Amino acid sequence: MAQQVGEASRADARYDPHEIERRWIARWEESGLYRTDLSAVDRKYYNLMEFPYPSAEGLHVGHAYTYSGADTNGRYKRMQGYNVFQPMGFDAFGIHSENYALKVGINPMTLTQRTVTRYRNEQMGRLGCMWDWSHAVNTSQPDYYRWTQWLFLQMYKAGLAVRKSAPVNWCPKDLTVLANEQVIDGRCERCDSEVVQREMTQWFFRITEYAEHLLSGLDGLDWPEMSKRLQRNWIGKSEGSQLTFDLADGSDRISVFTTRPDTVYGATYVVLAPEHPLVEKVTVASQSVQVEEYRKVTSLKKEIERLSLDKEKTGAFTGGYAVNPATGERVPIWIADYVLLTYGTGAIMAVPGHDERDHEFARKFGLPITQVIEPPAEFAVDIRDEAYTGAGTMVTSGQFDGMPSEEAKRAITEKLQAEGKGEQKVTYRLRDWLISRQRYWGPPIPIVYCPEHGEVPVPEEQLPVLLPEVENFRPTGTGKSPLASVESFYKTECPVCGGPAVRETDVSDTFLDSSWYYLRYPSTEYDDRPFDAERTRNWLPVDSYMGGKEHIVLHHLYSRFVTKVLHDLGHLAFEEPFTRLRLHGMVTKDGAKMSKSRGNVVNPDEFRQQYGADAFRTYLLFMGPYEDDNEFSVSAVQGVARFLGRVYSQVDTREEYGSGPGADMRTLHRTITRVTSELDALRYHTSIAALMEMSNWISSARAQMTQAQLQSALEHLVLMLAPIAPYSAEELWHRLGREYSVHLQAWPVADEAMLAEAMATVVVQVNGRVRERLTLPAGTSEEDVTALARESAKVRPYLDGVQVRKAVWVPDKLLNLVVG
Repeated sequence: MAQQVGEASRADARYDPHEIERRWIARWEESGLYRTDLSAVDRKYYNLMEFPYPSAEGLHVGHAYTYSGADTNGRYKRMQGYNVFQPMGFDAFGIHSENYALKVGINPMTLTQRTVTRYRNEQMGRLGCMWDWSHAVNTSQPDYYRWTQWLFLQMYKAGLAVRKSAPVNWCPKDLTVLANEQVIDGRCERCDSEVVQREMTQWFFRITEYAEHLLSGLDGLDWPEMSKRLQRNWIGKSEGSQLTFDLADGSDRISVFTTRPDTVYGATYVVLAPEHPLVEKVTVASQSVQVEEYRKVTSLKKEIERLSLDKEKTGAFTGGYAVNPATGERVPIWIADYVLLTYGTGAIMAVPGHDERDHEFARKFGLPITQVIEPPAEFAVDIRDEAYTGAGTMVTSGQFDGMPSEEAKRAITEKLQAEGKGEQKVTYRLRDWLISRQRYWGPPIPIVYCPEHGEVPVPEEQLPVLLPEVENFRPTGTGKSPLASVESFYKTECPVCGGPAVRETDVSDTFLDSSWYYLRYPSTEYDDRPFDAERTRNWLPVDSYMGGKEHIVLHHLYSRFVTKVLHDLGHLAFEEPFTRLRLHGMVTKDGAKMSKSRGNVVNPDEFRQQYGADAFRTYLLFMGPYEDDNEFSVSAVQGVARFLGRVYSQVDTREEYGSGPGADMRTLHRTITRVTSELDALRYHTSIAALMEMSNWISSARAQMTQAQLQSALEHLVLMLAPIAPYSAEELWHRLGREYSVHLQAWPVADEAMLAEAMATVVVQVNGRVRERLTLPAGTSEEDVTALARESAKVRPYLDGVQVRKAVWVPDKLLNLVVG
């Protein structure tokens, strides 16, 4: 320990991370070290990471964690001989940037460019990542959002972009609508405000048309199983039956979807969502006041409140009746807030004997409860007290009595289908993607409204529809964008007839910008196409994508949808954007997620300035498994900095050692094997641990090493350190007298012959007489050799019933057990 502390102290004068960083940044940029030759497609490796919002606070520790891991992977692949393309850009449109602009009173068109420059030059540029900035994108620039608007037009022409009135999620703080995926537990995923419901006319992408494609495509992806599971659950495929309940007066019919057609004989009432279009028709005069009051109360509730299983059931009887298609009996029609218009058909058949919510509702309002499935004896229940929701034997179900309920699902559906009262049906929980935003800072939606021709898409040759710079960009809160008050923007001519028309004043969601950025990166030099066909065919899909768990049902899902649509329209040759996805965990502090309110936010700039970028990024990767949440420790950062300082000292003092007779170099080759295996699996923490152990081994063995052995050991240590601590590795490589960049060197390969484990033959004696010879790995401990000796059939008879009074141990040679 004293030796290591001394080494670190001696290295302090030699190790100035900031001077080293400045020098190598300049040299790397001057040489174009990280500019990728995209014409060279042999062994291509497209290494993608999520691009940041250039927000007020600057780069946070989560960004640094993501980028350090992804960059280490890219550098490692490059040293393995891959042609790595690792671009970066800025997700610069959207609420994050606009809210900061509102806070400081500067137009986001001006402010965002400042923050982008700060991110790139002062923060991201110092982190040591090998980004190819020659292919950077900025989603708020016309040369990018022109093609976002082009993407909208492709959707529109394919019938996948539609404008319709629907209940939407409204954030009262951000004053805009949100997609369902942006509402987390009833709150805005950006500002954490409670979300309310509004009925508005908005633009949607019909992602529901691709529900089955999105599901089936997951099977062949190299993604974490958690990601696949969350997307499957979000898409929410349900296989069942759609049944028809005619109104009792025969004037109309109610369609219901159910996954349990086997229970239809037990449907004793029907429930409509309060917003269902048939509510007014089925409500009788005597119930109209009660029904209308209930509808008003429901309209004030958030969706998450309505879906809560814990809340007390409420409802209102319409006075109307429908006919159960299986029994022919009249059943009452109710409305209740636990049924949503946007789920299924907005109506359910209520089976209180076999559904817990329906049972609770029926008991409260005194509605009939009928048992139609007899459970196995061990699961017997009294349905007056609780619903039985499992499988069993059909009862009180006419011709299906005695049939297993699972078989009855199909049989009953086939019977009702033959009678024109039902059919097999597949539904999905997924709803269409709401892309309209009533904000200023986003790409204008390229649609014009003409009195004569109605909704008209802007011709592609007229793109981009430029976002004007305006003085007042504050959200209105009225459901209209600030652009609706900019006459010079919204007044235009119809592309069809040339007559007066008005532009759409909503802008599109920032998730549309990021749904295709990976397609733009390789083709940024082309201004006449969103992505070059040949370049895209050669470099896409993405080989490796690293990002956060929060984007699984947002960005990752949207990108898959957009890619599939562009494939079906003939623009792409592949259907999935990201071949391999890996998720990183969260960096916590004091046992909690970082937040200003908790006072536990880690500022990457502070640690980089104090310890250097290499120490900071190495520590982030050393905290624990990359995919897990990991706790940040200030003292541990200092420990990593000391490790790097020790390696500098070992390099700078190497001439003081290396005059020994020769050392056993197997540790070097075992370390190469171990680090290679760990980096392949993205186990950065154990890779770094192995390098620390190797550094310790060098300190302990260098006096026995020859000069060539010491030079080789240090060079290999630096080579393996290069993907993790790029500035230090480059500096140390040159201090070792090597030319060219360490980042152009090949990844080391272990000598298989050196991996063979040394063996030793240990003679086992009992009272000085040889009883056994054990061939074991050299260095096997006395404890382990003793245990093996006691188990030996040749030794055991001489130890039975006697006590071992003494053991004479000579490592790797002799174990003499003295008994008596």
